[in-house]
Amino acid sequence: MTDDMMTGGFSRRAFMGASIAAAAAMAAWPKGLRAQAADRKFAASLGWTTYDSGRHLQDGFNAAVAELGGSLTTTDAGFDARVQSDQIDSLIASKPDALFITPADAVAIAPAVQRAVAAGIPVFCADSAIPGVLVNSTAMSNNFGMGQYSCESICKALNGKGKIARVMLPQNESWDQRTLGMEWTLRRYPDVQIVTEWAFALAGNVTPRQAVDNILTSNPDIDAIWCAWDGAAVEGTLAAKAAGRDNLILTGIDGGSQAFNYIAGDTPLKLSMAQSFYEMAYANVLYAHEHLAGRPAPRLIVTPTYAVTKDMLADSIPDDFDVPGRAQELGWVRAV
Repeated sequence: MTDDMMTGGFSRRAFMGASIAAAAAMAAWPKGLRAQAADRKFAASLGWTTYDSGRHLQDGFNAAVAELGGSLTTTDAGFDARVQSDQIDSLIASKPDALFITPADAVAIAPAVQRAVAAGIPVFCADSAIPGVLVNSTAMSNNFGMGQYSCESICKALNGKGKIARVMLPQNESWDQRTLGMEWTLRRYPDVQIVTEWAFALAGNVTPRQAVDNILTSNPDIDAIWCAWDGAAVEGTLAAKAAGRDNLILTGIDGGSQAFNYIAGDTPLKLSMAQSFYEMAYANVLYAHEHLAGRPAPRLIVTPTYAVTKDMLADSIPDDFDVPGRAQELGWVRAV
């Protein structure tokens, strides 16, 4: 991946920083359009604002609106699809110029999103695609690729042979692609066997920590645990340490200061596929402005993911790695 390769609608070299990108975009707009941008009324239906992922998404939306213009009304569904559907309907009634959505359960909220589209509201999604609904633009990671890459790292660490467990995240169709990517990698490693698995349920009573405790009790000889998200990987790391399994290998997906601190601390958590949540949100706002100005927006933007290991955290634990251009300053190279 070179600096001049395209990410979304412009080159990575041109997208060196959020403030720089904002200034360049604003400078390119005629004076009348800049005045219109300041008056734009935006709304964001966020599936969650917790964890590093939710915080970075919210920060990206807020920063982009502040820099590019407009006002923003935000709701938080707390991972509840019913609540998010109701919130989307309320935001539709407010008639925003554009609606931003981060889906916790993309399938469940699809009818509400379709109602927004039917009402003529431009819709821009971050983190997950909405199946069956033609929104204006979606900015997200390559979930299948992240699953492939993180599983590959486990298989290589085990020299192609061993017993593993997996902790899955099936309630969001996009997130479930990570498990499919993991399975694709295992096709090339027949001697790496999945001996047990657990699927997280938001409405369930078992936490990832409890699930990994049970996995380690029932399977004391497993070599690694592949986790579909960092929350499970962090809780799994605590379970591994409590069980005295410092030699266990865990991998996660999401990125952020919590996972980075565990990786830097030489714990069983060895890898996080760090997603560019801030950039997803920023791209949503940027292309909402572009669409409202009569210019095209890319239907799909695949934002960068960085395979973060201990050596990349030797100098610092960056919380701003997903601000456009910051990873390049850190010397990080896009993995997926």
